[in-house]
Amino acid sequence: MSENKEIFLCAICNIESGTCNEDCKFCTQSVKYKADIQRYKKKAIEQIVEEAKRARANNANGFCLVTAGKGLNDKRLEFVCEAARAVKKENLGLILIACNGTASVEQLQTLKEAGVDAYNHNLETARDFYPEIVTTHTWDERYQTCKNVKEVGLRLVCGGIFGLGETQEQRVSMLESIASLEPMNVPLNFFHPNSALPIVENSVTREEAFELISLARKMVPNAMKIMVAGGRELMFGEEQYKIFEKGANAFVIGDYLTTAGRTPAEDIAELERQGIKVIRERN
Repeated sequence: MSENKEIFLCAICNIESGTCNEDCKFCTQSVKYKADIQRYKKKAIEQIVEEAKRARANNANGFCLVTAGKGLNDKRLEFVCEAARAVKKENLGLILIACNGTASVEQLQTLKEAGVDAYNHNLETARDFYPEIVTTHTWDERYQTCKNVKEVGLRLVCGGIFGLGETQEQRVSMLESIASLEPMNVPLNFFHPNSALPIVENSVTREEAFELISLARKMVPNAMKIMVAGGRELMFGEEQYKIFEKGANAFVIGDYLTTAGRTPAEDIAELERQGIKVIRERN
Protein backbone atom coordinates (compact mmCIF):
# COMPACT_ATOMS: atom_id res chain seq x y z
CA MET A 1 0.00 0.00 0.00
CA SER A 2 1.31 3.41 -0.97
CA GLU A 3 2.23 5.60 1.98
CA ASN A 4 0.48 8.61 0.49
CA LYS A 5 -2.83 6.92 -0.23
CA GLU A 6 -5.61 9.28 0.83
CA ILE A 7 -9.19 8.28 1.51
CA PHE A 8 -12.45 9.76 2.73
CA LEU A 9 -14.76 8.45 5.45
CA CYS A 10 -18.51 8.95 5.59
CA ALA A 11 -20.98 8.19 8.39
CA ILE A 12 -24.66 7.33 8.05
CA CYS A 13 -27.37 8.50 10.44
CA ASN A 14 -30.61 6.53 10.13
CA ILE A 15 -33.04 9.23 11.29
CA GLU A 16 -36.20 7.30 10.36
CA SER A 17 -36.05 3.51 10.26
CA GLY A 18 -38.07 0.60 8.94
CA THR A 19 -41.22 2.50 7.95
CA CYS A 20 -41.05 2.03 4.17
CA ASN A 21 -44.05 0.71 2.21
CA GLU A 22 -42.07 -0.05 -0.95
CA ASP A 23 -41.17 -3.64 -1.91
CA CYS A 24 -37.45 -3.45 -2.76
CA LYS A 25 -36.43 -7.10 -2.38
CA PHE A 26 -32.98 -6.23 -1.00
CA CYS A 27 -34.11 -3.90 1.77
CA THR A 28 -34.94 -4.70 5.40
CA GLN A 29 -36.45 -1.22 5.80
CA SER A 30 -39.59 -2.41 3.99
CA VAL A 31 -42.51 -3.20 6.29
CA LYS A 32 -43.56 -5.92 3.83
CA TYR A 33 -40.78 -8.33 4.85
CA LYS A 34 -41.04 -7.93 8.63
CA ALA A 35 -37.27 -8.10 9.16
CA ASP A 36 -36.12 -7.98 12.77
CA ILE A 37 -34.79 -4.42 12.84
CA GLN A 38 -35.34 -1.27 14.87
CA ARG A 39 -38.29 0.74 13.56
CA TYR A 40 -38.99 4.33 14.51
CA LYS A 41 -40.45 7.45 12.94
CA LYS A 42 -38.11 10.18 14.13
CA LYS A 43 -34.76 10.04 15.84
CA ALA A 44 -34.30 12.80 18.43
CA ILE A 45 -32.57 15.88 17.02
CA GLU A 46 -30.18 15.86 19.98
CA GLN A 47 -29.14 12.31 19.16
CA ILE A 48 -28.60 13.18 15.49
CA VAL A 49 -26.32 16.05 16.51
CA GLU A 50 -24.37 13.79 18.88
CA GLU A 51 -23.90 11.23 16.09
CA ALA A 52 -22.61 14.00 13.83
CA LYS A 53 -20.10 15.07 16.46
CA ARG A 54 -19.01 11.46 16.93
CA ALA A 55 -18.65 11.01 13.17
CA ARG A 56 -16.39 14.06 12.97
CA ALA A 57 -14.34 12.83 15.92
CA ASN A 58 -13.84 9.59 13.97
CA ASN A 59 -12.46 11.59 11.03
CA ALA A 60 -15.59 11.36 8.89
CA ASN A 61 -15.73 13.87 6.05
CA GLY A 62 -19.40 13.32 5.19
CA PHE A 63 -22.51 12.79 7.31
CA CYS A 64 -25.67 11.42 5.71
CA LEU A 65 -29.23 11.90 7.02
CA VAL A 66 -31.24 8.89 5.83
CA THR A 67 -35.00 8.32 6.01
CA ALA A 68 -37.08 5.28 5.13
CA GLY A 69 -39.81 5.57 2.53
CA LYS A 70 -40.20 6.13 -1.18
CA GLY A 71 -39.55 9.84 -1.02
CA LEU A 72 -40.09 13.18 0.61
CA ASN A 73 -43.46 14.42 1.83
CA ASP A 74 -44.08 17.66 3.71
CA LYS A 75 -43.59 16.22 7.21
CA ARG A 76 -40.46 14.28 6.29
CA LEU A 77 -38.99 17.28 4.50
CA GLU A 78 -39.60 19.47 7.55
CA PHE A 79 -37.91 16.90 9.82
CA VAL A 80 -34.84 16.51 7.58
CA CYS A 81 -34.48 20.29 7.37
CA GLU A 82 -34.71 20.58 11.15
CA ALA A 83 -31.98 17.94 11.53
CA ALA A 84 -29.83 19.58 8.86
CA ARG A 85 -30.03 23.00 10.50
CA ALA A 86 -29.15 21.53 13.90
CA VAL A 87 -26.07 19.75 12.54
CA LYS A 88 -24.93 22.78 10.53
CA LYS A 89 -25.26 24.99 13.62
CA GLU A 90 -22.43 23.00 15.23
CA ASN A 91 -19.95 24.06 12.51
CA LEU A 92 -18.35 20.63 12.41
CA GLY A 93 -16.98 21.02 8.89
CA LEU A 94 -18.89 17.99 7.64
CA ILE A 95 -20.30 17.63 4.15
CA LEU A 96 -23.99 17.21 4.96
CA ILE A 97 -25.74 14.67 2.75
CA ALA A 98 -29.45 13.88 2.63
CA CYS A 99 -30.79 10.53 1.42
CA ASN A 100 -34.58 10.66 1.42
CA GLY A 101 -35.77 8.91 -1.72
CA THR A 102 -37.47 10.53 -4.68
CA ALA A 103 -37.59 14.31 -4.51
CA SER A 104 -38.81 17.22 -6.60
CA VAL A 105 -36.79 20.25 -7.59
CA GLU A 106 -38.73 22.33 -5.05
CA GLN A 107 -38.09 19.86 -2.21
CA LEU A 108 -34.40 19.67 -3.03
CA GLN A 109 -34.16 23.45 -3.11
CA THR A 110 -35.68 23.53 0.39
CA LEU A 111 -33.06 21.04 1.62
CA LYS A 112 -30.31 23.13 0.08
CA GLU A 113 -31.58 26.22 1.88
CA ALA A 114 -31.53 24.26 5.17
CA GLY A 115 -27.81 23.59 4.74
CA VAL A 116 -27.70 20.26 2.89
CA ASP A 117 -24.65 20.07 0.61
CA ALA A 118 -25.32 16.84 -1.31
CA TYR A 119 -28.14 14.43 -2.05
CA ASN A 120 -27.76 10.64 -2.27
CA HIS A 121 -30.13 8.75 -4.51
CA ASN A 122 -28.99 5.41 -5.88
CA LEU A 123 -30.17 3.88 -9.14
CA GLU A 124 -29.77 0.50 -7.36
CA THR A 125 -29.43 -1.60 -10.53
CA ALA A 126 -29.85 -1.60 -14.31
CA ARG A 127 -33.04 -0.18 -15.76
CA ASP A 128 -34.01 -3.49 -17.40
CA PHE A 129 -33.43 -5.52 -14.21
CA TYR A 130 -35.17 -3.07 -11.87
CA PRO A 131 -38.71 -4.54 -12.26
CA GLU A 132 -37.33 -7.86 -10.98
CA ILE A 133 -36.49 -6.33 -7.60
CA VAL A 134 -38.94 -3.41 -7.20
CA THR A 135 -42.55 -3.13 -8.39
CA THR A 136 -43.90 -0.24 -6.32
CA HIS A 137 -42.00 2.53 -8.14
CA THR A 138 -39.96 2.84 -11.32
CA TRP A 139 -36.30 3.19 -12.15
CA ASP A 140 -37.14 6.26 -14.22
CA GLU A 141 -38.39 8.04 -11.09
CA ARG A 142 -35.02 7.43 -9.49
CA TYR A 143 -33.14 8.74 -12.51
CA GLN A 144 -35.31 11.87 -12.62
CA THR A 145 -34.60 12.59 -8.95
CA CYS A 146 -30.88 12.47 -9.72
CA LYS A 147 -31.41 14.97 -12.54
CA ASN A 148 -33.37 17.17 -10.14
CA VAL A 149 -30.42 17.12 -7.72
CA LYS A 150 -28.15 18.44 -10.45
CA GLU A 151 -30.69 21.09 -11.45
CA VAL A 152 -30.76 22.73 -8.02
CA GLY A 153 -26.97 22.69 -7.68
CA LEU A 154 -26.63 20.10 -4.94
CA ARG A 155 -23.79 17.61 -5.27
CA LEU A 156 -25.06 14.28 -6.50
CA VAL A 157 -24.20 11.04 -4.72
CA CYS A 158 -25.41 8.14 -6.86
CA GLY A 159 -24.51 4.46 -6.81
CA GLY A 160 -26.14 1.06 -6.60
CA ILE A 161 -26.11 -2.42 -5.17
CA PHE A 162 -24.51 -5.57 -6.53
CA GLY A 163 -25.39 -9.19 -5.87
CA LEU A 164 -29.15 -9.23 -6.46
CA GLY A 165 -29.01 -11.81 -9.26
CA GLU A 166 -28.24 -9.31 -12.02
CA THR A 167 -25.99 -10.21 -14.96
CA GLN A 168 -22.59 -8.66 -15.61
CA GLU A 169 -24.10 -6.82 -18.56
CA GLN A 170 -26.68 -5.30 -16.23
CA ARG A 171 -23.96 -4.22 -13.81
CA VAL A 172 -22.22 -2.44 -16.67
CA SER A 173 -25.54 -0.89 -17.73
CA MET A 174 -26.09 0.51 -14.24
CA LEU A 175 -22.60 2.01 -14.17
CA GLU A 176 -23.19 3.56 -17.60
CA SER A 177 -26.37 5.20 -16.29
CA ILE A 178 -24.57 6.45 -13.18
CA ALA A 179 -21.76 7.86 -15.33
CA SER A 180 -24.31 9.73 -17.46
CA LEU A 181 -25.33 11.69 -14.34
CA GLU A 182 -21.75 12.72 -13.49
CA PRO A 183 -22.07 12.24 -9.71
CA MET A 184 -19.59 13.55 -7.17
CA ASN A 185 -19.62 10.31 -5.21
CA VAL A 186 -20.48 6.75 -6.24
CA PRO A 187 -21.42 4.48 -3.30
CA LEU A 188 -21.14 0.78 -4.14
CA ASN A 189 -23.20 -1.54 -1.96
CA PHE A 190 -22.96 -5.33 -1.82
CA PHE A 191 -26.09 -7.24 -0.89
CA HIS A 192 -26.26 -8.31 2.75
CA PRO A 193 -28.60 -11.32 2.98
CA ASN A 194 -31.32 -11.41 5.61
CA SER A 195 -33.62 -14.39 6.20
CA ALA A 196 -36.68 -12.13 5.95
CA LEU A 197 -35.91 -10.99 2.41
CA PRO A 198 -37.01 -12.61 -0.88
CA ILE A 199 -33.43 -12.58 -2.21
CA VAL A 200 -31.64 -15.29 -0.26
CA GLU A 201 -27.99 -14.91 -1.23
CA ASN A 202 -25.44 -12.51 -2.66
CA SER A 203 -24.71 -13.54 -6.25
CA VAL A 204 -21.32 -11.76 -6.39
CA THR A 205 -18.05 -13.45 -5.46
CA ARG A 206 -15.31 -11.55 -3.65
CA GLU A 207 -13.13 -11.55 -6.75
CA GLU A 208 -16.00 -10.17 -8.83
CA ALA A 209 -16.66 -7.51 -6.19
CA PHE A 210 -13.06 -6.28 -6.39
CA GLU A 211 -13.35 -6.19 -10.19
CA LEU A 212 -16.58 -4.18 -9.93
CA ILE A 213 -14.83 -1.52 -7.84
CA SER A 214 -12.15 -1.22 -10.52
CA LEU A 215 -14.82 -1.10 -13.21
CA ALA A 216 -16.68 1.68 -11.41
CA ARG A 217 -13.49 3.73 -11.15
CA LYS A 218 -12.85 3.21 -14.87
CA MET A 219 -16.43 3.96 -15.97
CA VAL A 220 -17.00 6.98 -13.71
CA PRO A 221 -13.50 8.49 -13.82
CA ASN A 222 -14.52 12.01 -12.81
CA ALA A 223 -16.17 11.00 -9.54
CA MET A 224 -14.36 12.47 -6.57
CA LYS A 225 -15.15 9.37 -4.54
CA ILE A 226 -15.73 5.73 -5.35
CA MET A 227 -17.11 4.61 -2.00
CA VAL A 228 -17.62 1.10 -0.69
CA ALA A 229 -20.70 1.22 1.52
CA GLY A 230 -23.11 -1.48 2.71
CA GLY A 231 -21.89 -5.06 2.85
CA ARG A 232 -18.16 -4.21 3.03
CA GLU A 233 -17.29 -6.42 5.98
CA LEU A 234 -19.37 -9.38 4.81
CA MET A 235 -18.22 -9.16 1.19
CA PHE A 236 -14.52 -8.63 1.69
CA GLY A 237 -13.77 -10.00 5.16
CA GLU A 238 -10.09 -9.84 6.06
CA GLU A 239 -9.32 -8.39 2.62
CA GLN A 240 -11.59 -5.35 2.97
CA TYR A 241 -8.77 -2.79 2.93
CA LYS A 242 -7.69 -4.04 -0.49
CA ILE A 243 -10.60 -2.03 -1.89
CA PHE A 244 -8.22 0.96 -2.01
CA GLU A 245 -5.90 -0.93 -4.33
CA LYS A 246 -8.84 -1.52 -6.70
CA GLY A 247 -9.90 2.10 -7.14
CA ALA A 248 -12.03 2.93 -4.10
CA ASN A 249 -11.01 5.97 -2.08
CA ALA A 250 -13.83 6.15 0.46
CA PHE A 251 -15.92 3.95 2.71
CA VAL A 252 -18.65 4.18 5.31
CA ILE A 253 -17.39 4.15 8.88
CA GLY A 254 -19.52 2.81 11.72
CA ASP A 255 -22.90 1.14 11.34
CA TYR A 256 -25.08 1.05 8.23
CA LEU A 257 -28.84 1.54 8.07
CA THR A 258 -29.94 -1.70 9.70
CA THR A 259 -26.71 -3.72 9.93
CA ALA A 260 -23.67 -3.21 12.13
CA GLY A 261 -20.26 -2.38 10.71
CA ARG A 262 -16.85 -2.65 12.30
CA THR A 263 -16.29 -0.19 15.09
CA PRO A 264 -14.73 3.08 13.93
CA ALA A 265 -11.81 2.43 16.28
CA GLU A 266 -11.05 -0.85 14.51
CA ASP A 267 -11.15 0.75 11.08
CA ILE A 268 -9.08 3.77 12.10
CA ALA A 269 -6.43 1.59 13.76
CA GLU A 270 -6.12 -0.62 10.67
CA LEU A 271 -5.94 2.36 8.31
CA GLU A 272 -3.14 3.82 10.41
CA ARG A 273 -1.33 0.48 10.47
CA GLN A 274 -1.43 0.32 6.69
CA GLY A 275 -0.26 3.91 6.27
CA ILE A 276 -3.53 5.10 4.71
CA LYS A 277 -4.21 8.78 5.34
CA VAL A 278 -7.77 9.86 6.11
CA ILE A 279 -8.68 13.26 4.67
CA ARG A 280 -10.43 15.40 7.27
CA GLU A 281 -10.67 18.62 5.31
CA ARG A 282 -13.99 19.59 3.89
CA ASN A 283 -14.05 19.07 0.12
